[in-house]
Amino acid sequence: MSSRLGRPHSTESAGVRNLILVLGDQLDTQSAAFDGFDKSKDLVWMAEVAEENTHVWCHKLRIAYFLAAMRHFRKHLVLRNIEVRYHELTAEPADDRGSSFSEVLELDVKELAPARLVVVEPGDWRVRETLKAAADSLGIELEIRPDSHFFCSVDEFQGWADGKKSLVMEFFYRWMRKKHDVLMEPDGKPVGGQWNLDHDNRESFGKSGPSESHAPKTFKSDEMTQDVINLVEQRFADHPGSLENFLLPVTRRQSLSMLRHFIEYTLPNFGRFEDAMWTDEAFLYHSRLSAPLNLKLLDPRECVTAAVIAYRNGAASLNSVEGFVRQILGWREFVRGIYWREMPDYADLNFLEHSGDVPSFFWDGDTDMECVRQSMQHVINHGYSHHIHRLMVLGNLAQLLGVHPVKFHEWHMAMYVDAVDWVSLPNTLGMSQFGDGGIVGTKPYCSTGNYINKMSPFCKNCRFDYRKRTGDDACPFTTLYWDFLDRQYDQLKDNQRMTFAMKNLEKRRADSAEIDGIRERANEIQDKFTPSE
Repeated sequence: MSSRLGRPHSTESAGVRNLILVLGDQLDTQSAAFDGFDKSKDLVWMAEVAEENTHVWCHKLRIAYFLAAMRHFRKHLVLRNIEVRYHELTAEPADDRGSSFSEVLELDVKELAPARLVVVEPGDWRVRETLKAAADSLGIELEIRPDSHFFCSVDEFQGWADGKKSLVMEFFYRWMRKKHDVLMEPDGKPVGGQWNLDHDNRESFGKSGPSESHAPKTFKSDEMTQDVINLVEQRFADHPGSLENFLLPVTRRQSLSMLRHFIEYTLPNFGRFEDAMWTDEAFLYHSRLSAPLNLKLLDPRECVTAAVIAYRNGAASLNSVEGFVRQILGWREFVRGIYWREMPDYADLNFLEHSGDVPSFFWDGDTDMECVRQSMQHVINHGYSHHIHRLMVLGNLAQLLGVHPVKFHEWHMAMYVDAVDWVSLPNTLGMSQFGDGGIVGTKPYCSTGNYINKMSPFCKNCRFDYRKRTGDDACPFTTLYWDFLDRQYDQLKDNQRMTFAMKNLEKRRADSAEIDGIRERANEIQDKFTPSE
């Protein structure tokens, strides 16, 4: 169904100058797409298309979040007297105007005859190439504008990276701190004398658990959001995940409220416990701001500024604020720079030559591994889990099992509401699965069950023993860790950060009975976890 809302001027009769394409992760009125916007000559174009929800088997909540945020953004534009050509998905696919951006755009370009298409750099290489191909086919100019949302432009990152043998996020982060004068002293040194306080941010909760945890900020679904939820339940009924916990901000006003809530109530405890996990606790002291940030409902500058002000006012400790700033000013900007520097070849990298599929319980959470069950419970219920669940539970297991890095990336794109290709691919293929061989991270992020036991109470409620490498009750993480090192010995033996692990492996290999037992148990686990055809 095509919806035309708000017609302050008859752009169609006069001819459209610029057709402004606004994608689902570009919901920002300050976007460069609106530079020079003239209500009497220009028209905004937005489309919900089935292909964006089915090219990976998207979580229901992810579909609903994007659609609800897009429709609220349309409403915001219309209230500002901006004309919007908007296409909604319908309950019946046959009633859609088209199934892809290309199909819908072609019909509208022929009808509206704009002089030019304008779009901000998409966050997905596939979408950018789709739009370029569509414009070429239609014989119309496509202007792709730089994305001013980020601290660091693609060209700036390229300039920083050129000539370097390796790209280290820590050095990039320090450069960004200096460039943007964030947590810096007048003499050019970092506030507190240290650039990185990660060593203060690795505490577990201990036996007693979180001492206090302020209830997360949630938002009641209005009629527009409820319509979207009903649509998704009807049209995408066979997709994974649940819609029972639609708690996310769908407007800029709600997103700013969520930011204020995090700064006031949660940031003070964020740093110490950012790596900790606890039973049935999905959010703990994490901000959950990645979803509105990645849809551009929030600006990263206002997030960083709010956190720094909290430190200056004594409302939050330096280690909490620095850790939060590093996630946004450092890591988020770094992985985007890597994405655009390395694509499209980056998506084909598979350093460890893994070829497996993700296990079936990555879609439904049906497993007797307590840590995985807990992590997947968060993913299924919220389309979310914090970074340790992602990296050291689900990502760790996928890597140890030998899942193809692109298949893991596609799963992540499907199941997380904050997943956009530019941020997901370097984090999954690179950081989590070491598929890039060290472009993003310097070593594989892998561990036995001991790490999970240290950072959570999960192992105490699990039928597997995190200390055992062999036997029916051996922890799959522990068995598969040693099997992974054994399989990948030639690839990893010269990695300096893996020296200690490889020496321990060599001790295991010296005992033929032990290494044979590990291999046998690993094969049993692989057979059990391999998805059936």
